[in-house]
Amino acid sequence: MDWYKGNYKDVIKKLDTNSKTGLSHEEATQRLNKYGKNEIASKNKKSMATKIAEQLLDPMVIILIVASILSAFTGDMIECIIIIAIVVINAIMSIYQEGKAEDSVEALQKMSSPEAKVIRDGKITQVKSNEIVPGDIIRLETGDIVPADVRLIQSENLKIDESALTGESVSVDKNYKEVYEDTVGIGDRKNYAYSSTIITYGHALAVVTDTAHETEIGKIATSLDDVKEELTPLQKKLNGLSKLLSVLVLVVCIAVFAVGFLRSSMDWLESLMVAVSLAVAAIPEGLTAVVTIVLSLGMNRMARKNAIVKKLLAVETLGTTTTICSDKTGTLTQNEMTIIKAFTNDNEYDIEGSGYKPEGMIKKDGEIIDDDKNIKLMMLISSLCNDADLVEENGNYKIIGDPTEGAMLTFSEKWNLNQEQLNEKFPRIKEIPFDSDRKMMSTLHKLDDGYYTMTKGAPDIMISNSSKILLDGEEIPFSDDLKQQLLEENSKLAQSALRVMAYAYRKFDNDNIDMTSENVETDMIFVGLTGMIDPPRKEAKKAVKECRDSGINVIMITGDYLETAYAIGHDLGIADRKEQAIMGHELNNMSDSQIREIVKEKKIFARVSPQNKVQIVKALKENNQITAMTGDGVNDAPAIKNADIGISMGITGTDVAKDTADVILTDDNFATIVNAVEEGRIIYSNIKKFVSFLLSCNIAEVLIVFISILLALPSPLTPIQLLWLNLVTDAFPALALGVEPGEKDIMKQKPRDPSEKIVDHDLKISLSLQSIAITVAVLLSYVIGLKWIFPGHIEGSHSLVFATLITSELIRAHSVRSSKYTIRQLGIFSNKHLIKATILSFALLLVVMYVPVLRDIFELELITWQWIIILPLAFIPFIIGEIAKRRHQN
Repeated sequence: MDWYKGNYKDVIKKLDTNSKTGLSHEEATQRLNKYGKNEIASKNKKSMATKIAEQLLDPMVIILIVASILSAFTGDMIECIIIIAIVVINAIMSIYQEGKAEDSVEALQKMSSPEAKVIRDGKITQVKSNEIVPGDIIRLETGDIVPADVRLIQSENLKIDESALTGESVSVDKNYKEVYEDTVGIGDRKNYAYSSTIITYGHALAVVTDTAHETEIGKIATSLDDVKEELTPLQKKLNGLSKLLSVLVLVVCIAVFAVGFLRSSMDWLESLMVAVSLAVAAIPEGLTAVVTIVLSLGMNRMARKNAIVKKLLAVETLGTTTTICSDKTGTLTQNEMTIIKAFTNDNEYDIEGSGYKPEGMIKKDGEIIDDDKNIKLMMLISSLCNDADLVEENGNYKIIGDPTEGAMLTFSEKWNLNQEQLNEKFPRIKEIPFDSDRKMMSTLHKLDDGYYTMTKGAPDIMISNSSKILLDGEEIPFSDDLKQQLLEENSKLAQSALRVMAYAYRKFDNDNIDMTSENVETDMIFVGLTGMIDPPRKEAKKAVKECRDSGINVIMITGDYLETAYAIGHDLGIADRKEQAIMGHELNNMSDSQIREIVKEKKIFARVSPQNKVQIVKALKENNQITAMTGDGVNDAPAIKNADIGISMGITGTDVAKDTADVILTDDNFATIVNAVEEGRIIYSNIKKFVSFLLSCNIAEVLIVFISILLALPSPLTPIQLLWLNLVTDAFPALALGVEPGEKDIMKQKPRDPSEKIVDHDLKISLSLQSIAITVAVLLSYVIGLKWIFPGHIEGSHSLVFATLITSELIRAHSVRSSKYTIRQLGIFSNKHLIKATILSFALLLVVMYVPVLRDIFELELITWQWIIILPLAFIPFIIGEIAKRRHQN
């Protein structure tokens, strides 16, 4: 229902309540049972059964389950049990990591549990916000969070920060007297207030019209449930790899069975058993576990860098990002209004510093100014004619009240004009509060030489209402020419996307004056102007540049005005010219294909609606862009949900935004996204490295056995030896490759093609070279063992093959660290984890070969001097890998 329409008395009547006494406690309880609690239940949290099902239905996991069944079919129960154990451990790790992220999000959401002042049975009482019901009469004061959607029934100089809903950084004036008969946009309803918005000035009485999912915020949250969750790029790539492995396994089964049956003395059943055993060997059982562990480690590293990743696979998706769509207010900017310009005494001044921290020089023509009577007078007016409070907590400054007034207090404090001390010295005697009709505020004070009213307000009105101007310490007539000059300066500042405030005063003989606008806000002495803006975060400019250097497109999407958005965007380096900015309403009459073209050239979208944001994100995705959407408001939530990666702010972010996002920035810092993108790129690069490492070994194992069968030689490896290779020997180096430090130029590279497969062209060449090199080295050792060292003694030849294969794997792991940098360029010891993994795996090999009980289990023979044959052969794959890197360097 459009509760903002018509007279507020009719609204009270429809809700069957009383503006004086409110609801009775009994009626409130009945309505609470009828409408439910005033909270937006999260539907994104998955049950444990759903989480387990998601793990087991992963294609890579399905292949492992099939492998375990095949192992059981061939009678190898040990291998079957081990593979099932891998599946279970992998699922536990994934669920545990995502559970930790959920706990972190819940902790963020519990940081604030607001209460509301409600009139019930004629008395004001504090009630938990989630117990508010339609028909409740609530009192709203400066600093309060509006607990539900409400129609104003009384208001006094009311201003509300609606940035969480609309994206507009400047507080909105409200007035209960406004009456609408026609439909009005959300941001233009002066007689209405929305859940989760903040009272920055004044006070009001209101009737609750909607709660929970019926509020505007609730409707947005509900609409998110209809958005289909898509597979992440890594999921798509791993699914593609799973299909490749499935085909490989099937081909191996058929080929080995056919060759074994036709070319050797094996009967069909024996040939089938060998084929199935080898097919199981072709599957890298450790791959799924290594991917999970590497993603989990990445998740933990990101958390330490202030980015909570809620979903394990989203860790890597950050690295694929090609476009970041960022909200302006509170994300790229500080959400702290700051005065950066002043104009007084016919001079323009630059005010340094940003945010509410009272630091920064005041300069004129580049020279530092530390004493100026006009500037001091403007500071005095800024502090005395002000209802906000500047509060310091552990070195951090925040404002209680209106952000515009906060900027004025910070301005005054830069020359140590402290509001509290000034109010003690020159206490406020009378005041005329600000209202949206006059657009001025005035306060009366006794100064050292008499009584003065201090007035601030809209420049055009203040200039019009002033009869004199303070120039060079003298009050001279404010001529039309001087007024025109000030109006032009006001226009100049406004065109720079600054919010301009004017300052004036008037002197009286005593305090026995009628404090009305007609008496005190006319014939004033004009002092000057200040221009303020919500400034960009210092680190955001560097972060945007890093994104551009990395080939990542940054787009600003905001509910703010075009001029303000462009000024910030241009300063940050997002846009180079004004033609790259566009108003959101221009998208409303465009087709999907037109919007797809628009997003290719525009960098700034201003005054956008939540639907516009979704249109932009969808258009980018249809252009094959991997899109990240950052934001903190409820208005950002639909676009966050539709993006490939949704990123919410942890401090200023609303619960709806946090619940919807894949990643939460605990420091609300845009620069943290760049760190997360870099981490994602490193993780994907490392995934390719250990996929190459594991697959080349598995392919080599298949080739070694297959060629041996073709040559009518005995099988060179037993099932238990293959299992040891896949699960023990290869696992530790693969994990070490997963934490390989990022290559120095990883953030200089362009984003990879979203459609690129894990096993791309370069990786196919690498796999082919490495698999062939391993196969040649191992078969050479096998033939040497069979013919010359252990003739007619198969266990001895197995020992040579086993030792050569494992040693070559451990040595070549160091070459796999990079596809283009040699081991010398990387530094042999720069990945200490790989050094430790190599030593551990080689030590385990020696234990298996030299402990008699284990040697018997693995069907091996004692070898001693034979290492002089094994070691040169083991270096062949490493040397081939290092030589192959030259093609990347030429």
